[in-house]
Amino acid sequence: MKSKSDNTKDFILKKTALVFNTKGYSATSLSDLELATGLTKGAIYGNFESKEDLATKVFQYNVNKIYGFLKEFIETEELAINKLLLISDFFKNNYSNLMKAGGCPILNASIDAKNVNPLLFQLGCIEAKKMENRLENIIKSGIIQGTIQPNINSSEFARNMYSMIEGSVFNAFTHQDKQYLDNMMDFLKEYIILKLKK
Repeated sequence: MKSKSDNTKDFILKKTALVFNTKGYSATSLSDLELATGLTKGAIYGNFESKEDLATKVFQYNVNKIYGFLKEFIETEELAINKLLLISDFFKNNYSNLMKAGGCPILNASIDAKNVNPLLFQLGCIEAKKMENRLENIIKSGIIQGTIQPNINSSEFARNMYSMIEGSVFNAFTHQDKQYLDNMMDFLKEYIILKLKK
């Protein structure tokens, strides 16, 4: 059972997650946090060491939430090639949910924090690399399964795939036009079938 302190921390993370991801980790003010939680500065920072500490934990909360849904979604498939195809479906079909959440937390944090919050920027880079590695591992498992071409460069393909996803998410949000994401995810599915499927 969680302690009262842990429950309060969870409450603060949940209530401030959208604020940080929407306004930006740098632009979010203490008054924004107080308004979102209904708590005082003392109550907020009594549970976190600083705004930076809260920001990094909120970032991890946002990443775990979105990519947790993605993990659950693709685990409905056993074949690696189908998992990769489902990833494109996930981003295409969850655009409105990403919009409501303020966008991709990895992309947002990496752009927002690069020159002002080195720790948060580093965490963004780490999570991006984790995503690339997950894609690479799926490809490698597909080679073992015999559903993916054995001569494919799994690392290179994973980087390309991740770049297509994040690039199209960025453009869709920048231009407020889902078509950027839809078109790229359709292309990604064709690319996967053409280059990977055995």
